[in-house]
This record gives sequence, C-alpha cells and structure tokens, in this order.
Amino acid sequence: MSGIFLLAFMAVPNAMAFPWVAGISGIRSSSGLESQLAKRQSTCPFNANHVAAAPITSEFPYAGAQNGLPSTLRGNFQVPANGDTAHAFVAPGPNDIRGPCPGLNTAANHNFISHDGVTTFAELLDAQQNIYNVGYDLAVLLATLGVGLDGDPITEKMSIGCDATSRTSATGSLLGAEGGLDTHNKFEGDASLTRADFFFGDDHTFNATYFAQLTALAYNGGPKTDVINSYSYNQTVVAQHQFNRYQNSKATNPNFFFGPKAILLYGAASFLYELFPSHGPDGAPAFIDLGAFYGTTNPDANGNVVFNNTEHIPINPTGGPGWFSRTDAYNISALVVQVVDLYTAHPVLFGGNVGAGDFDALSFGPITNGQLSTITQDVLCLLYQLATDNVPDSLGGVLTLPSEVLTFVTGKLNPIFANSGCTLVSPL
Repeated sequence: MSGIFLLAFMAVPNAMAFPWVAGISGIRSSSGLESQLAKRQSTCPFNANHVAAAPITSEFPYAGAQNGLPSTLRGNFQVPANGDTAHAFVAPGPNDIRGPCPGLNTAANHNFISHDGVTTFAELLDAQQNIYNVGYDLAVLLATLGVGLDGDPITEKMSIGCDATSRTSATGSLLGAEGGLDTHNKFEGDASLTRADFFFGDDHTFNATYFAQLTALAYNGGPKTDVINSYSYNQTVVAQHQFNRYQNSKATNPNFFFGPKAILLYGAASFLYELFPSHGPDGAPAFIDLGAFYGTTNPDANGNVVFNNTEHIPINPTGGPGWFSRTDAYNISALVVQVVDLYTAHPVLFGGNVGAGDFDALSFGPITNGQLSTITQDVLCLLYQLATDNVPDSLGGVLTLPSEVLTFVTGKLNPIFANSGCTLVSPL
C-alpha cells in the first residue's frame, strides 16, 4: 500500500502544502506544482455508475467482517472462494479510479470495495479483514488515516487514487479538495518501493524500474521465469530495497522529504511478506503472489516484467488451490515490530532536502535529530500521533488538523488505543 496523510483539503491552499518550493532556486516553482495537482484533479475519472462493494454471504463468509464491524472467523481462508463470482477479478475500466496502493487496487478489482475506486470507511474495514486477515485494530487505524486525512470525515468516503471531491465531500468543493491517496506527503510519499517521487512527475502509478530493482534483490537463483522458486521478497530483501530507494531519492530529488509519516512506508513494505504471500508469513514471499498484486506479467528469461493493469488476487498456475489469507490476524502490535525491524536493518535520518545535496534532519515525537526511536512503544504511540497531531509535511510547514478531522480520528482511534499506554487526545 505504497506509500496515507494530513488533510490539505480543508481550505489549505496547495502552495502551503509545498512550502519548501518557494525557497529553492533552479527547480520547479510552487505554481508548477499547483498546475500539476490541478491537472490531476481535472482528469480524475468519473464513473456515473457507482456500485457498492459486493457483500459477503453465508455461502462465502471469508473473515465474517461486514458493516465495518470486527471479523468473526479465523484466517487461512481461500480468497476468492471457489464459486464466488461476485468477487471474481474484473479489470478496471477507463472511468474507474486506481491509485498508489496495490492492496486497495486489488480490493477494488475484486469488488471487495467499490469497483469505481470511491470507497467508504466501512468498506475499507471489511475488505482488509475479508481479503488479507488484517486485525480489526490495524484495519481501523489504516481506514481512519485514509478517510480522515485523504477523504471526508463527514461522509466517511475516500478516493483510492485521484481527487474525487465531488463524490466524496459532503459540501462539494466548498472546503477545498479531498485529494485521495494520490495526494503527496500524506499516505503517498517519497522513496516509495514502486512509485517515483512527486518531484519527478508521477508519484502514484507503478514504476517498472523500481520494481525491477526490487525483483533483482529478490532473485535467488534458478530460471528467472520460475515464479514459485526463483524469487523471495523476504524482510531482508524489502529492507534493502527501502534503503536503496531512500538513498536514491535523497541523492536525486532536491525536494526529498522523509518526515514522520514515512514510518508508514515501512509498515506498507511489510505487507509484501506479511500479507501478500498465500498463507501470509507461513507461506513463501514468491513472485507468483507479488506479481499478481502489483499487476505485472510474469518475468521473461531476463527477469523483465510489464505492468498490465491487472492487480489481482493470485491464481495458482498449476490449477491447484488458490490464494489463502494469513492464519493469524496482522494487528498493530505485529506491524510495529516489522516497522522497527525494517528501520533498524538500515537506519536512515528523517528530514528532507532544502536543495540538491543539502539535507536537514528533523525532530518530532520519538524522532530525535532525525533518528527514530527503536522502542516499540514509542513507534506505537507515533502511529497514533500521526493521526491526531499537527505533523510536519515538509521542513518548512505543518498542516493543522481541522476540528472535523480531529473529532473523526479521535472517535475512531481512541477506543483502539485505549489500553496502549499512549497519551490520547480528547475529542473536540
């Protein structure tokens, strides 16, 4: 889910979202960035035939999650179940929205969330549990960050990609744009595993070059066409690729920003080996699964792939059993452990460039002089803080949470974090 954050849509001008641009000579101006944003917003697909997610049934219950409530069944279930035509793969049409998160694109292509890409808080909770066996607490956290900070806290709707304000907002565009998951420095950020940085023009569509770099690290010998045995996208591989992407962005992107929200990159990176393999961590993080979720062709003899816009739940090529969710729910505690493990494998500084080769570290919460605390409790509380505090979205600016957003996120997250030991913010 590459790279979900702060709600610039609530009457915050685009120029304020990119304050680092104004002080840098020789690169894109703020007006250029605003023009790029405006172009994306004006070209966002519109599907007049909005159809809600296909519900689970008694015949095909999956995790038993429905109407935004916790799951009632254990994991390790086949998805989609044999005979469940309602959740069969349907390729996105020209009027359907897709964005930077392969997990959500896949959910839309299988109608676990609305196929047009305009979804709801409840759909997001159900889909995370019914496809991936994400724990209810983590499902609530991710859905809250997405809807509260990239969507609309009143309607509880969100675009999984570009700006669909007319369909997500309760007030049209009166309060500003609700940019969806494509919005820069929210869920989408620099140094993504498979997406380019915003500065280079397209930060939300699949980047074959970066995926090839990841796959080269995952290659462990044998025929490169062997999608079952020749690649392993394990924690070591993913940590190295995340580090390489950081170093590349820092060296080449004069606007590179790796702020507190970047810990979500590590969380999303863990999905490659915790959620995407069949049977989760009990399975093998092979290309057969990862290539399906990322919508690529199988590797050729040289290991090359092509994105074919078919992000889908994997199919067993031998005709045997299909893809199964992980057995144990992936909850917030498990995610925090993975964030710490991935970060400590190759520690980097949090902060950003103020020009080519000129990096400034930042401090925020458990991040001190650019260094993240590796105490899991600190990282746990930082996740809560990201949703409920005024978090830097650049070296020169902080976006203030509107009261509507703070009311929404605290209402959703305070029950989840009630016994976490973190200091909670009182709802307004």
